[in-house]
Parts: sequence; C-alpha cells; structure tokens
Amino acid sequence: MSDCSPRTLALLRDLIAFDTTSRNSNLDLIHYIRDHLAALGVESTLVFDDTRTKANLYATIGPTDRGGICLSGHTDVVPVDDQDWSSDPFTLTERDGKLYGRGTADMKGFVATALAMAPDFLAAELKTPIHYAFSYDEELGCIGVRGLLERLAGMAVKPRFCIVGEPTSMQVVVGHKGKLSMRCHVHGHACHSSLAPRGVNAVEYASEVVAYLRRMGRRFALEGPFDPDYDVPHTTVHTGVIQGGTARNIVPTDCAFEFEFRHIATHPVAPMLAEVQDFAHKTLEPEMRAVQPGTGFSWAPLSEAPALDTPPDLDDVALVKHLVERNDHGKVAFGTEGALYTSMAGIPAVVCGPGDIDQAHKPDEFVSLDQLARAERFLTRLKAAVVA
Repeated sequence: MSDCSPRTLALLRDLIAFDTTSRNSNLDLIHYIRDHLAALGVESTLVFDDTRTKANLYATIGPTDRGGICLSGHTDVVPVDDQDWSSDPFTLTERDGKLYGRGTADMKGFVATALAMAPDFLAAELKTPIHYAFSYDEELGCIGVRGLLERLAGMAVKPRFCIVGEPTSMQVVVGHKGKLSMRCHVHGHACHSSLAPRGVNAVEYASEVVAYLRRMGRRFALEGPFDPDYDVPHTTVHTGVIQGGTARNIVPTDCAFEFEFRHIATHPVAPMLAEVQDFAHKTLEPEMRAVQPGTGFSWAPLSEAPALDTPPDLDDVALVKHLVERNDHGKVAFGTEGALYTSMAGIPAVVCGPGDIDQAHKPDEFVSLDQLARAERFLTRLKAAVVA
C-alpha cells in the first residue's frame, strides 16, 4: 500500500481537528488555510455569508491574466451526533492503512492534498494557473458556494475548468443527478372523530399526495427517461418525513411532509413539481374547501441544485482522465457543487477525488493512505500538465 506524504498528513490532521459541522462557523479553518497560503506568499480572497460567521476562500497560484484549473472542495462536515465512533472523530487516527476522522473522505482529504501541493505549484513555472476554491455549507444544499460563484461569474478572468474533489475513488465523474427538496403543509379542519365528515383530515389528504408522489416514482422507473450511466438510471421520488395529528379521536388540522426529486439531466424537475401541485390544488383542494373554506396546501422549497452533465469529449475532461491514468468516466447519484460551477459561472466541471462515498456521513469515516497517495500523483501530473 502506498503512503501519502507527511505534508498531506500534517495538513489533514489539522483540518480534521476543526469541528466544521455545518451548524458551526468555519472561520477558524478558513483562517488557517488563508494563513497557510499567506506564509507561502499566496493571497486569498474571502467571500462571507451575511452573518460573517462563515466564508468561502478563493486563491490563485500562477498567472492571473488567464483562466486555469480550479480545485474545489467544501469545508463543512455532517454531524457526529448519536454515532458510535471507535475514536475521536475530530482527531485523525491511523489504523491498518486507513485514516479515520469526520471529513477524511468527505472531503478534507482532498482539500489537504490540494493544499499540500501548493509549494510544488509555486516552485513550477505554471503556464496555466491553479485556483483553490473552498466553500461552506455544502452539506446543507450547496448553499455557501453560490456567493463565491456569483463573484466568479462577474470576473474578467475566471477558471476555465473545475475539478470538485468529492470522494469518487479517483474515478472521473462527468454527471450527477439534480435535486429539488420541498416541504408541503396541509391545512385541514379539526373536529371530533365521530363527526369525521364535518372535518378536513390533513393527514389523509397529505397521504393522498404522498401516494401520488409514489406513483410518479413508479412511472419514472418504468417509463424513464433513462440514463444508463447511473446505478439507478432514472429520476427518483422520495418522501422522507411526515408529521401530523394530535390524538386518535381528533380529525387532524395540520400535517406536513418533506419530499424530494433526484432527477437526471434530461428530465426537467419543474414539470414534476407542477404535476403534483396541480393534483393537490385541482383535485383535492375543491373537496377540502367544500367542507371548510380556507383549507388546502402550501409549499416551501428546502433546497435545490441542478444536475451535472459535462460533455465527456471536452479537452479538459480528457486531460483529467489522462491525469488519473484511466480512460473511463461515470455518473453518480449524489449531488455536488460541480453543477453550480457550470450553471452559475459557466465553468465546466468534473468530480474526482480520493476516498469512497460509501464512507461519507458514517461513524468511523475513513480515507485510505493509498487513495491520498493516488490523489497526490494526480496533482503532481496536473502540475506537469500546466507547466507545459
């Protein structure tokens, strides 16, 4: 098994020690990265959220008069609450060639590897710049990077291409599904359950919409559209949370549920949402309001991210395949910030990074030393490519 460099290990140890769970500020980590780069003579730009308790970081090594290759990663991690860890999740721990800690795979391993290459990038006479872009609140729906991308979209010189280092076991990923998450609130009318027809049962009407969503999911599975590059080659529909009612003998006045569409790029999500909303408002609401005016449905978006669908024949995609020494590409069901680079800033993107997504969000999350070593070799070959 190959070992990664001491420089990467030291950086990863420091990054893991910052508890950047999305509910927390990431500024201590961002300042650490800023200071690390400043000590090497690299200036960073911070793009803050409205509260100035979180920030994205953007930095460039090499010429500033042309766009280069952006190495992108998020700095936040998911919670460890109620997870049974074998070691402190915020202390990097090595066992049997694996490095354990929250964020080792998702995705501080990539961030550490990219930062460890900074002295090598600086020592080379880069013809094409390397950009660093590190974001916040990716785990909450790719929220933080949007402010950075708005800034990049307005710049005269911006990256020409982006590599998002999410864990793909160093496979080149050119596509992922988009996602729309919604909350539906059903407003009913309460009465005693012995007089149920005089009430409007919010739980039952919510159930009808949930069942309709389920039928939509079955239809997509049978009829498509399909994309065979995905493990699940069609759009999926999922209801994950439902809450309603107070007692068995009270017709419930309120019910709320949360659902999502994870859609392939060739299957627009807006008509899907319109379909289920039309069913609720045109079929169910008239029944409800015939019993009690003012009842019905309201909707609130929770998160939305577009699908990634980068043409695999782009020159920069071919470059990344060359750098990882494999000629194939794939698509994944999980979302990344890559699609936003394209949709918001016009920057094509692929996803390629060390570690296995199967380790993400679990107790005893790990990245193998071999995966980090492969990422280092990838970035070393990138350095050679942008010097030429």
